[in-house]
Amino acid sequence: MSATAPTADTPRGIPRINEPAPDFEAKTTNGMLKLSDLKGKWVVLFSHPADFTPVCSTEFVEFARRADEFKQRDVQLVGLSVDSVQAHIAWIRDLQKHFDVNVDFPVIADLDMKVAQKYGLIHPSASETATVRAVFVIDDKGVIRALIYYPMSLGRNIDEVLRVVDGLQTADQNACATPANWKPGDKVIVPPPQTLKDAEERTKREDYEVTDWYFSKRDLSKQS
Repeated sequence: MSATAPTADTPRGIPRINEPAPDFEAKTTNGMLKLSDLKGKWVVLFSHPADFTPVCSTEFVEFARRADEFKQRDVQLVGLSVDSVQAHIAWIRDLQKHFDVNVDFPVIADLDMKVAQKYGLIHPSASETATVRAVFVIDDKGVIRALIYYPMSLGRNIDEVLRVVDGLQTADQNACATPANWKPGDKVIVPPPQTLKDAEERTKREDYEVTDWYFSKRDLSKQS
């Protein structure tokens, strides 16, 4: 039996990189929030399975502790789960009591799962009633630039989320790419040449660290 071809009305499930982030208006712990109102800022939208759960608690504590680092990058954190606003508030107050953190970013109460469905956050084989762990990095133009999904048993690495933001912003600002394990201050990758002439000239560049015609790095701190 052949597979049914997708149509314009077929739900895509998980949004894709370089597509506009699905817009939504939702109730949060900071009042109503419309995603499109955040254009001009970067957004890290992250979901968690449920309030008052241990792994999610460790993640929220770390996001709260690192919140200023996201603000320095002009990033708005937005949390989400299918719990109610009252449950969010109670949990946030509990985290403040036990871990001395202030969760000041909005947390969406997605009781009707409308936002979760737009972002492909309900995976029935994992849970039919809880959102999976996911991170969407949305740029200042409202475009999805990166997404990371985790199983419910694995807590996120906040250093990696910050690294993703840094890498994307660096690439945008410098027309470059970032290598494996890159972190701010490391050399970046120069886009490969597009013509034979450019390839030949590339091997003679003294301002690049040239491994071969297609693989070169440069130090952003030394650019003119």
